[in-house]
Amino acid sequence: MSDTVRVLIADDHPLVLGALREAVIGAIPGAQIAEAADFESLAAALEEAPEADLVLLDLTMPGVRGLSGLLFLRSERPSVPVIVISGNEDRAVMRHCLEFGAAAYVPKSLDLETMRTAIRKVLEGGQWTPPDLDLSAEPDREASALARRLSSLTPQQVRVLMMLSQGLLNKQIAYELSVSEATVKAHVSAILQKLGVESRTQAVILAARIENVQGLAPTP
Repeated sequence: MSDTVRVLIADDHPLVLGALREAVIGAIPGAQIAEAADFESLAAALEEAPEADLVLLDLTMPGVRGLSGLLFLRSERPSVPVIVISGNEDRAVMRHCLEFGAAAYVPKSLDLETMRTAIRKVLEGGQWTPPDLDLSAEPDREASALARRLSSLTPQQVRVLMMLSQGLLNKQIAYELSVSEATVKAHVSAILQKLGVESRTQAVILAARIENVQGLAPTP
């Protein structure tokens, strides 16, 4: 670990941001902290700080639908551990996040010292979940298979899939990503092949499965 640990906190609630900042500083004195309040600022922060050591991610901030934010992070920076910080305490959601590559799941209801413990453990290369989460339970095979397929997508393909699920046309996606329509079409073709589906509609249905995980309501 380098002398300066770089942490990105992604959450849109000022009070929560303050608490998470305090938790990080308490766990890692001298940490360099960047903040993001929505998906676009999260993506921008990752570009500005490619050497980030840890990301703390809220599942329901603007621009993030269900597990799509986690999926994007795991695709964009697979070597950077992600701690999901959420007000949702549904055990199925916790297990889904772990299946999709989260290093830890920390409910917002926990005290700061417990959050610090989770942060330290993840930075040491470990995994942290609430003590009462049964990790020996039978995994959701469908979710695990979907996670494997989705993990093969590039970061740009993840963004295109997210935009497809929002109903955007190729022309609109091209504008949003500042690429040509031909590039978007190539991404869509690659997405269909990697997900093993034949149409945009089927791809959107798969995307909906990660956006509408039991217990998670999409953010408008």
